[in-house]
Amino acid sequence: MSEERATSFGNVAESYDRVRPEPPAEALDWLVPAGCEVAVDLAAGTGLFTRALLDRAAAVIAVEPDERMRVVLAQRSPRVHVLAGWGEAMPLPDASADAVFVSTAWHWLDHARAVPEIARVLRPGGRLGVIWTSRDRSDDWVADLDLLRLPGISGPDSDPDRPRTAQQVRARLDREHSVALPDGAEFENATSATFRFIRTITVDDVVEWLATNSRFITASAADRAAGLTRCRAALLARTGGAEVVQMPMRSWCWRADRLKRAGEGEPGVTESIG
Repeated sequence: MSEERATSFGNVAESYDRVRPEPPAEALDWLVPAGCEVAVDLAAGTGLFTRALLDRAAAVIAVEPDERMRVVLAQRSPRVHVLAGWGEAMPLPDASADAVFVSTAWHWLDHARAVPEIARVLRPGGRLGVIWTSRDRSDDWVADLDLLRLPGISGPDSDPDRPRTAQQVRARLDREHSVALPDGAEFENATSATFRFIRTITVDDVVEWLATNSRFITASAADRAAGLTRCRAALLARTGGAEVVQMPMRSWCWRADRLKRAGEGEPGVTESIG
């Protein structure tokens, strides 16, 4: 994926933080290990998932490469230790975290480099958790919003793999919302779960939310305006003109435990985190 798209979210950081969804409590219960002392939110963005960790871990660290996202994160999350860094190079000591989480950003990482780096930072037996929380495209009208947003939102018109139907949107998301670790990854007990819920949200906020997609952000102004007009019309048709939508939501979750390397002792802090 292009660097332009990967760093595009900083252009809409305030909006991103306001309209993107938080995970449901049930997903957090499933992902966060009991007795978590130090939790790291990797590629934390503006801190939507980070803040959800605050009541579940004694200390929460957010690692985010985009300065514009970090500014919003720090402003809205004063209890979080915010660091500049990447999944492939975290500014954290070895074996210093009980859990590392990646929320809606796994596909941006270079897995061959990021997975060993996560294993380095985790204590023996520590948790790697991955989550995506978004609209549940099981309903065709929800999947259709992806198609209306921008004709080329999932690839150029000439791309034979570009979704053109709601079913194809779902198939692509199923592929994207999955975790395949590289060979030799130091993790075990991998398992996954799904959590569904309803989000009550205004039509205006749904439209603003749809505009926080990387391909959409990097599209032309004319294409963005036309796409949002189509989406607004479809939403109002769905609600019968009402300004509030009951949006079906879904959290896709995956977790695994870091293996204990030969010669490693009981879990413990090897270095303090400044």
